[in-house]
Amino acid sequence: MSFRKRFNFVQKSVLSTMGKLMQRTGQLRPGARIGVAASGGADSFTLLQGLLLRKRVVPFPFEVMALHVNPGFEADNHRPLSSWCADNGVALHVEMMGIGPKAHSEENRKNSPCFYCAWFRRKKLFELCSHYGLTHLALGHTADDLVSTFFLNMTQTGKVEGLTAKADYFGGELTLVRPLLLLEKKRVERAARAWNLPVFANPCPSAGQTKRTEMEEMMRDGFLGDPVRKKRIFRALTGWQLDLDAAMPYSSTE
Repeated sequence: MSFRKRFNFVQKSVLSTMGKLMQRTGQLRPGARIGVAASGGADSFTLLQGLLLRKRVVPFPFEVMALHVNPGFEADNHRPLSSWCADNGVALHVEMMGIGPKAHSEENRKNSPCFYCAWFRRKKLFELCSHYGLTHLALGHTADDLVSTFFLNMTQTGKVEGLTAKADYFGGELTLVRPLLLLEKKRVERAARAWNLPVFANPCPSAGQTKRTEMEEMMRDGFLGDPVRKKRIFRALTGWQLDLDAAMPYSSTE
């Protein structure tokens, strides 16, 4: 049986769209060492699975490693990820932190719990990439995340910004990539179910109560309630983001 015949339509669609975006934006290079920010959700799990499968067809070698930051709500919450990585021969680093409870305590009075936790989680991921000599950090953001981020930035900060598919950090020492950025979340979730990935729930008490969730609900109840309108908006913003990335490639030294 050929490689492509092993998968159903949704799986093929995810792999194809992911591969085309990676090629178009130059997300891979020979010898790349990719750290995947694996939260345990459908998006990051599908990204991890997709990268492993692409290793079989990309005409040059690259490495994949899973990086999981446990925020400290449940010490063994990541057990399904650990088992899956062991079964699939994927190197995994689990970092136990107490940022989750701290984000919801009196210690964090200035920022929202999500901002506090996300800032420290991203900082730790950068540190782990440096520690392991990784060249890339892959995040599982989807087209839904791009759209909600775009409207959040406009309404919260007055800025017209989305999510880049590729960006260099620290003078080019680390490249951040988002291979799933052109895929709708529902398609990614269907692929995760088809691959029988052991997705596990987020134990954070703020899950489902964030500004992003609020924006997603507003979009779903409003202008994204119409399937045709939703398709046009997704197409427009994903196209705009790719055109912006191509015209103004930018880097960060944060």
